[in-house]
Amino acid sequence: MANTYDLIYAVVKQIPYGKVATYGQIAELAGLIGKPRVVGYALYRVTDAEKIPWHRVINAEGEVSQSPHRNGTDYLQQSLLEDEGIEFNTAGKIDLAQYRWVADSELLEAAIARIQS
Repeated sequence: MANTYDLIYAVVKQIPYGKVATYGQIAELAGLIGKPRVVGYALYRVTDAEKIPWHRVINAEGEVSQSPHRNGTDYLQQSLLEDEGIEFNTAGKIDLAQYRWVADSELLEAAIARIQS
């Protein structure tokens, strides 16, 4: 049986290159409605070895969430997104209408089913 973080990671792995999702969106898709902070906690624990595109998850305002726990490396997330062609406006926001990922429900269900078996 998958734990909560495994469900979150399965959803985040579905976000394609050049797209983003919000913490709330990931929470909802993972069955954790109203718990976007849990998504943040899970992504904070991701290591490079896990191959989880954590950088594609942003806040509901279309911004990179700033965190004192990143030890001043908040710029890394924006840089990774820019490398994927995602543009930020002068206020540091992403146009969610343009870049927000729309989940393919069949692919998402298959990904979650794989980790629950």
